[in-house]
Amino acid sequence: MVAHTPDELTEEYISDLIQAIDDAIDEGHVQIVAQMDRTDIYDSAGLNALVDIQEKLRTEGGNLKISGLVDPGTRILQVTRLDQQFDVFESVIDAVSSFQ
Repeated sequence: MVAHTPDELTEEYISDLIQAIDDAIDEGHVQIVAQMDRTDIYDSAGLNALVDIQEKLRTEGGNLKISGLVDPGTRILQVTRLDQQFDVFESVIDAVSSFQ
């Protein structure tokens, strides 16, 4: 499943993404790609939500992968070292293919 992250990955907007992921898990989708090409504003709540989502998916036997990350997201993940926690891909196709 591919989930498009909001333009702002912040506390104010993250609840919709969390709900969509929870619904996907309930439907048995545990291999999820976060398409982040439009996201350009981040805060700690948004980053923590990504980590929480990944942990929840791993508990269910799946994983969260990131695709389409652009600046400032690339730099933010590097500075926070989250780029070492997530598998990051340039394209959705590459991210989806990596699950196989």
